[in-house]
Amino acid sequence: MCGDDDDSGPSRLEELLYDRYLVHARSLLAQAERRGPGQGANTDEVIAAIDRLFTDALARSVKDAEGVDDEKRYDLLSLQPLAFARLAGFLAAHLSLQEDPLRKVMEALMHGYAEAERIQPDHGHDHGDGEGFHQH
Repeated sequence: MCGDDDDSGPSRLEELLYDRYLVHARSLLAQAERRGPGQGANTDEVIAAIDRLFTDALARSVKDAEGVDDEKRYDLLSLQPLAFARLAGFLAAHLSLQEDPLRKVMEALMHGYAEAERIQPDHGHDHGDGEGFHQH
């Protein structure tokens, strides 16, 4: 019957969204790996630690999603932001209110949301042109 197969696996849209996430995540991870320590990476040790934390969390996100059945990958992806938001809230709750932690968290959230629109698929190298990755 019409609508009876709603639970038969991910929809085509969910597959496309998951594939887009995977391309973007792998592009960012490849860029971070090529940058590596001492090769254009941030020299401020605090910022470098934050960059590593982001990369580690993204790599874990990909690893976890790739480790579940195809039918569950989008479901896991759709719940991962909730875990990271919970962690962000937990960490922000331990900061001074004078530092305006909620505003910083919201700005970072919006930066990540916008960043996903600008990421180009990785093609194995960076030209150092300031534009990041591009297609040939």
